Amino acid sequence: MAKVFDRLDDKLLAFIKAQRMFFVATAPLGAEGHVNVSPKGYDSLVILGGRKVAYLDLGGSGAETLAHVRENGRITLMFCALEGAPLILRLYGEGRATTLGDAGFAEKLAWFPGFERARAVIEVEITRIADSCGWGIPFYEFKGERDQLRRHVDHRPYEEWAERRYESNAVSIDGLPALLRPAAE
Repeated sequence: MAKVFDRLDDKLLAFIKAQRMFFVATAPLGAEGHVNVSPKGYDSLVILGGRKVAYLDLGGSGAETLAHVRENGRITLMFCALEGAPLILRLYGEGRATTLGDAGFAEKLAWFPGFERARAVIEVEITRIADSCGWGIPFYEFKGERDQLRRHVDHRPYEEWAERRYESNAVSIDGLPALLRPAAE
C-alpha cells in the first residue's frame, strides 16, 4: 500500500513529469482561517533535486497560497494518476515565495521556458514524500490546456498587468499579506 520515500527517484520523477495537473494545499496558522487547495496546470513545475521542486504561480483571483507560504511555509503538492496505473503522490514541505519585483525573480522565472509573466515562483523544500493507491480516482482523458489564463495575462502591457496583480492580490481572504509591492528605493 502506501510508501514513504527518502527522495524523488527516477520512477517518481517520471510519474510527476507525466501528470498534466497537480494540486497545491496550504493553510494559515489560525484555526479560523481558510484551508486552500489550488489546481495547477500548464508546464508549471520544475524538479530542482531529489528533495526540492518549484512551481510557477501564475496568479488568479485569490492569493491564498502565496499568503499562507509567506505566513508559515507549510505546503503540500499532490499528483493524481488520471491515466494509467492508479497512484497518488504527495510532496509535503516548506515553501518559499519569490515574487515579481523581488531580487532574483527573473532568474527563477527563467526555469519556466515560455512564461514571461508570473506572480511568483514557489520553491518547496520537501520534508516528506509519500504515495497511496489512488484506486478511487477515475480515469480522465487529457484534451489540451485551456488558454484563457495565458491570454488574460499576456494581453495587457506589463506595467498594467503588474499593477493589477499588486492591487487584486495584496491580501488573502483571511486578511493575510500576500503580494507585496517592492520597497521604494
